[in-house]
Amino acid sequence: MPCHQHYFIMELQTQFEHALKASRSLNCVSQAVIDATLVALADTTENNKERILKANQEDLARMDPKNPMYDRLLLNAERITAIAADIRKVAALPSPVGEVLRAWSLPNGLKIRKVSVPFGVIGVIYEARPNVGFDVFSLCLKTMNACILKGGSDARCSNEVIVEILREVLRAQGLDEHCVTLLPTDHAATAEMLHAVGYVDLVIPRGSRRLIDFVRENARIPIIETGAGVCHTYFDKEANLSQGIRIIENGKTRRVSVCNALDCLIIHRDRLHDLPAIGVPLAEKGVVLYADKEAYAALQGYYPEALLQHATPEHFGMEFQDYKMAVRTVSSLTEAIDHIAHYSSKHSEAIVSENPQTIQAFQQQVDAACVYANSPTSFTDGGQFGFGAEIGISTQKLHARGPMALPELTTYKYLIDGEGQVRP
Repeated sequence: MPCHQHYFIMELQTQFEHALKASRSLNCVSQAVIDATLVALADTTENNKERILKANQEDLARMDPKNPMYDRLLLNAERITAIAADIRKVAALPSPVGEVLRAWSLPNGLKIRKVSVPFGVIGVIYEARPNVGFDVFSLCLKTMNACILKGGSDARCSNEVIVEILREVLRAQGLDEHCVTLLPTDHAATAEMLHAVGYVDLVIPRGSRRLIDFVRENARIPIIETGAGVCHTYFDKEANLSQGIRIIENGKTRRVSVCNALDCLIIHRDRLHDLPAIGVPLAEKGVVLYADKEAYAALQGYYPEALLQHATPEHFGMEFQDYKMAVRTVSSLTEAIDHIAHYSSKHSEAIVSENPQTIQAFQQQVDAACVYANSPTSFTDGGQFGFGAEIGISTQKLHARGPMALPELTTYKYLIDGEGQVRP
């Protein structure tokens, strides 16, 4: 092993050790101190707005503004104010740590409590979203976890300044600055964290399918899959048109680069005549439609020719993260559900319908973390759900599913109190 590589690995090992020690120190910190730290962070973040924006401009200068990821990378005064507001919301929420989930006594007099506790050290890998650093830190500190952040190179300057601010606040409040750690942006740091057995208790990847697949295939420690969203909306034969137009537009165009954005419209064959009306606001936003044969015929002459293309198999099941959307025609609810079952990433799915039985069947049979009726998938968000913030959207089924906030960042242990009993 070259000397520089050995030194790099030893440096990372030291950072992991510091994070583990910091996580243990948090067990002795009162919730009042943690809440005060978060409030101080919110104030400090707003007071350092110009400092953050200056660093963010350095990152933005390296990215093409036409890149859909540009919006994810962008910070502005309004977004920083919203970040500070979210931090205050987290501070005001009750902490799940120490909550007694269940308590009972055995015939021999032993008393058992199942109690919510922190994981310890949580690693989060994310791409061009600098706001994630604030969200992860706030939720982790509230639940007495240390966090290790691995951001992408696109947001390097922003992330460095953000973690500087986080550590300044920790030191000012008398807490260990290693409660938050920012790793280098290269892939070697990711690999080392995924192999940090005994130091990192959980890794959460937030980003593209490629990132999530890499983490799943290489991690030697537990992970929770989040982020990848292939989201569908089924426009039923008994759908309300005006309602559907708003839902589809909002789901697709509110923010195209996020994981809850709509990727595929499934429309009942009996409502193909409504496609031109559904397409009006989409065309105004410049959305490219990849339509199957029937949908293409219904849109031809009504939708801008430059924005209408024939769908190919790879367009279905694609997370576009852009002003692009697939359109699939079906003849029944069953066919719509089958399409979703085949292509869904189990993130968020929606139905537009006025038929209660159809809605019930859809919500029962569709396998996803969030299943909407007459509302867009764009609502899949911890803040929108009232969680204050989120650390990601889990698309798996073990431990956590859907928007992950404070309760999902805890595990539990059993506390057993006796009076000298011994086992026969």
